Amino acid sequence: MEATRVGVLGSGGVGRSLAAGFRSRGHDVVLGTRDPSAADEELRAWSDGAGVPLVPFAGAAEHGELIVLAVKGVAVEEAIDQAGRERFAGKFVIDATNPLDFSGGGPALAVGGDDSGGEIVQRAIPDARVVKAFNTVNAGLMVDPGLPGGPHPMFIAGDDADAKQTVAEILDSFGWKAFDVGAIERARELESLVVLWVAIGQARGAWDHAFTLVTR
Repeated sequence: MEATRVGVLGSGGVGRSLAAGFRSRGHDVVLGTRDPSAADEELRAWSDGAGVPLVPFAGAAEHGELIVLAVKGVAVEEAIDQAGRERFAGKFVIDATNPLDFSGGGPALAVGGDDSGGEIVQRAIPDARVVKAFNTVNAGLMVDPGLPGGPHPMFIAGDDADAKQTVAEILDSFGWKAFDVGAIERARELESLVVLWVAIGQARGAWDHAFTLVTR
């Protein structure tokens, strides 16, 4: 994939991991946070060390030809509104979020059944080209995962073929192999996988695992 401008919305572990990954591959990256002036010392140190400027959500969405959503899944519509929905129009958008609910000790899905976080994102920004990706592993495995037997599949879903091809190229450069499971509705299953991923992590007492696909 040719170098491009990337705006990452979300300054937690997922946002930082992906922003640093894009930056290490030569892309022009900014990291969006709700209020850069309120960023703590640790985040500012990370920004300086990674060479990734901190900007408001609107600045990240404006900057990016490719936009990554890496905020909490239950707050993704709020983040989109803060960024300005018009700034997503016509752009490729990677949705790396999961709509998780921890209120009952969970996690459980805050959205389920006949809907998903990925579909909510696509409806919120209908002129954007949304691809669900990166939501089934933890931040430390998103770039250069180093898992034995790799590259392993990273499951993706979306309605736009060109956007999925671009995300496949990104995944290849990050050490994964894209496996297209279908339209954005398949985000329902991809988000459900995260609940299982957490259960496996709790059983193992470790979080360095990922799902793969084995065929005969």
